[in-house]
Amino acid sequence: MKVESDRYWKMITSISPQSLDNDIVQLQPATWSDYLTYRDDETQDALKLFFDKNYLLIEMGREGINHSQFCELLTMLVFAWFSRHPEEKFSLLNRCQLEKPKTQAAAPDLVLYLGHDYPTWQMGERRYINLAEFRVPDLVGEVGDTTLAKDLDEKKHLYAQLGIREYWVIDVRGQRVIAFILAENGIYQEVDISEALKGLKISLINQTLQRLETETNGMAAIWFSQQVATLLKDNSV
Repeated sequence: MKVESDRYWKMITSISPQSLDNDIVQLQPATWSDYLTYRDDETQDALKLFFDKNYLLIEMGREGINHSQFCELLTMLVFAWFSRHPEEKFSLLNRCQLEKPKTQAAAPDLVLYLGHDYPTWQMGERRYINLAEFRVPDLVGEVGDTTLAKDLDEKKHLYAQLGIREYWVIDVRGQRVIAFILAENGIYQEVDISEALKGLKISLINQTLQRLETETNGMAAIWFSQQVATLLKDNSV
C-alpha cells in the first residue's frame, strides 16, 4: 500500500500549472490520505479538490473572466432573492471545502444553507466544513465553463452521494442553469423551479444569465431584483 501511495504522490506532485490550465486532471487510485496530503500542501492552494472514495479530481482554483463573472452573479442573485424574502434566514459559504471524513470531499462554487443551523468557525478549528459535525448544505452549485462534463457526471454523483437536496450546474457557454432535486431513490431529477429558493423559476435565472451578452453582471443582478419585486407585487411568487 505504501509503494502504491508513494507512486501516486509522485504523479500528482509532477503536475505542472500549465497542464492544469483550462483542464481537469482525474487520477486514480487515491486514498483519503492522498487527499489530505494534497489538501494541506500550502504550495497548491490554487487547486480545487474533489474526492469520492477511490478517486481524486483536481481543478484549477484560479478563475477566468467568464467563470468569475457567472460565479459572482449567482451570489448576487441569491442575495437579491432573499432580500425580497427577509423571513428566510440564509448563509452563503461559496468555495468552501466540504468534507465527509475518509469518504468524500468537494469544493462547490456555491454553498447555501437555509435556517439557523449553519456551520460556524471557532478558533483552533479547521477551515473546512466537516460533514460529520454539520449537516449538508441545502443547495450547492458548480459554474461550468471548461468543467461542464464533470459537473454533470462525477460531481453530480458525488453531491447525490452526500445527500445534498438541490444541485445547480451553471452552463457558462449555454448561459443557463440546470437545476436538480434529489429524489427518494437517491438520483437527481432535473426541475424547473427551485426548492431552496422557494418558487423561483429557473427560467428567470436563465434570462438573467443571457443578459451578460450585453450587460455587466451587476446590471444583470439589478434587473433580476426588479423582476422578483414585480412578481411579488403580482403575487406570482
